[in-house]
Amino acid sequence: MKYDVIIGLEIHAELKTKSKMFCPCNNDSEGKAPNTLVCPICLGHPGTLPVPNKQAIDWTLLLGLALDCDINRDSKFDRKNYFYPDLPKGYQISQYDQPFCVNGKLDIGEREIDVTRIHLEEDTGKSFHRPGSNDTLIDFNRAGTPLVELVTEPVIASAEEAKRFCQAYQRILRFLKVSNAEMEKGEMRCEANISLQTKGAWKYEDGRILPTGKKALNAKVEVKNLNSFRAVEKAINYEISRQEKALNDKEEILPETRGWDEKKNATVAQRVKETAADYRYFPEPDIPPIKINQAWLEELKHQLVELPAAKAKRFMHQYGLKLESAETIANNKELSSFFENVVSEMGAWIEANGDDFERQDKNAAQMAANWVTGELLKNLNTDKRDAGKLKMTAENFAELMALIWQNKINSNAGQRILEIMYWEGGDPTDIMEKLGLEQLDGDEELEGAIRSVISANPQQANEYRKGKFPLIQFFVGKVMAETKGKANPEKVRPMLEKMLLE
Repeated sequence: MKYDVIIGLEIHAELKTKSKMFCPCNNDSEGKAPNTLVCPICLGHPGTLPVPNKQAIDWTLLLGLALDCDINRDSKFDRKNYFYPDLPKGYQISQYDQPFCVNGKLDIGEREIDVTRIHLEEDTGKSFHRPGSNDTLIDFNRAGTPLVELVTEPVIASAEEAKRFCQAYQRILRFLKVSNAEMEKGEMRCEANISLQTKGAWKYEDGRILPTGKKALNAKVEVKNLNSFRAVEKAINYEISRQEKALNDKEEILPETRGWDEKKNATVAQRVKETAADYRYFPEPDIPPIKINQAWLEELKHQLVELPAAKAKRFMHQYGLKLESAETIANNKELSSFFENVVSEMGAWIEANGDDFERQDKNAAQMAANWVTGELLKNLNTDKRDAGKLKMTAENFAELMALIWQNKINSNAGQRILEIMYWEGGDPTDIMEKLGLEQLDGDEELEGAIRSVISANPQQANEYRKGKFPLIQFFVGKVMAETKGKANPEKVRPMLEKMLLE
């Protein structure tokens, strides 16, 4: 492609405070009858006065601290004027030139993406269009919900990178417990600003895309209605292709707002894109300016937790985990806590059984990580269960890992035991003994099973002796079946190789 792709994101997330942003109405509207969680304030009745929700401000500042933002010590709310039926006041209380948080960054793995600002505002109501009718119905239950908006710098270069940013941001919202950020429920909504510029015709300076010559830059297009990570990626890729074709055909790119149509797999024009002047911002006269002092920020800093990107890097350094394992575990708060408890308990359990074990043994930690990201996640995904609601304890999972680590059971037995523990709970050693799954390690027992298998398969034994050595896998499988999966495969193979050639 002869063009550079320039993408900026705007992401809205509903904060899960108990009450709305400027009134005491219940903020949990899920499943509630339309227009039952409303009051004169959120309906914009004349003479009512908004009172800011301090919890929402706290959480916005906390999010800013987590993303390494500068905090505006002097902030304020503004009126953003526009006339849509789902905005009962005829304006939205938002923030314009003095947002709470500016100049942050978010680590998406390969690099950090610059964050322009994070500000707080109120959500609108929901409009419903009756099929086959021109009627529009409005539910104001959501009107006034605290809505935190993050805006990135225009430094994202691909649809895949935009998707990774949205996923990383969702994890942070959940780690901080400020938003559930369920996209399918509208709790997190993404908009992408996309433009294509001729290579060398632009530069990025002081947060702006500027021309390097006299020729004007191509306009950017905003794409809305992106309610899934898949939609973010597909819509941006479609828009890149659409703009590239238009530019190649010498067509002008209009500065417009487009929507993503999932059925058509295409963006569709909605309206000419507004500018800040269209909204006629001015300071909200009913809410005094907000002063943020150091004591307030210090109190919030105590609520910060280790975020997924930092946690993944620590897991790689501390436990020697591979990148994929570290990120999979670190991206789930409950799963990462469970894993760390497992590694700690695993070392303690092995040492209690008289074996020498270094608590930070990285091979053992990686083995535990493989089981967490493999067998455990497989069961969790099948069950659609949260990792924080497991029936098994980290201690019991660690004991199972120790049994495998010490070669008391093999991998197949471990999978059987884990499945029972997952669905029913229980002690892995008790399950092992009850089912007779303890691994056969004794040479005498294994030798008897191997001789029986060789005797029962004389043709394959002769072929092996004539040089068809891949048949060794056939015999290993037969021995495992003969011992009902209890044989130690690491001992079976060398014993087979020796006895087959006797």
